[in-house]
Amino acid sequence: MNSVSCCDQLFTPSKIICVGRNYVDHIHELNNEVPDNMVLFLKPNSAISPKLSAFDQEPLHYEAELCFLVQNNRFFAVALGLDLTKRTLQSQLKNKGLPWERAKAFDGSALFSDFVELADDDLEQLSFELTINDIQVQAGNIELMIYKPREIQEEILSFMSLSDGDIVMTGTPKGVGQVNPGDVFTGKVSVNGQVLLSKTWLAR
Repeated sequence: MNSVSCCDQLFTPSKIICVGRNYVDHIHELNNEVPDNMVLFLKPNSAISPKLSAFDQEPLHYEAELCFLVQNNRFFAVALGLDLTKRTLQSQLKNKGLPWERAKAFDGSALFSDFVELADDDLEQLSFELTINDIQVQAGNIELMIYKPREIQEEILSFMSLSDGDIVMTGTPKGVGQVNPGDVFTGKVSVNGQVLLSKTWLAR
C-alpha cells in the first residue's frame, strides 16, 4: 500500500475522494455544464505515485488541487496534489455516459506534496499556484470553489465513511493542460499569503 507524509509520519489512505467541476472557470474551459449537485469520484490507493508521468497509453493532462488529509473525520492537513487525467479517454467516456475511472483512477494518477497540519482557522484562508518551467499556469483559492472544504466534508460523510489517512482532492481551477517530458512542475500552497509548502516534480 502507498503512503503519504505528514508531520514526520506516514499515512496510508484507504481511498482518495475527488471533487469534480468545483471551479466555474474550469468547467467552462472544458465546455462542461455546471452541475446541480457535487460531483464526486474515487481513486484507489494504487493511484498514489511520486513520479510525474507524461504518458500512459495516451498523453496525460495535469490538474493541480488543494488536497486534505483526514483524521478523526476532519481535514487536519493540506497538500498540493496533481490529478493526472487521460483527457481523450475521459471525453470518450463522458460522451457515452460511462464512469470516469479508466481516465482518472489508473495507477500513478495521484501525486502529492508532503502534507502540513492546519489550524481550523486556516482552512478558509488557503490559496495555491502551479508553475511549469517557472510560468504560472494555475492559481486557485477557497473563495473560487463552488463547494468549500467543510461542505465537501459534510457531503462525503452523508453517504460514506472517512478513515484516518484518507485524502480528499477538492477540484482544479482553469489552466489545465498536457504534461510534457522534461517539464518542471512547482506547486505552492499559502495561508493568508504566506507560503506553507512547496513541491517540485520533473515530468518524465
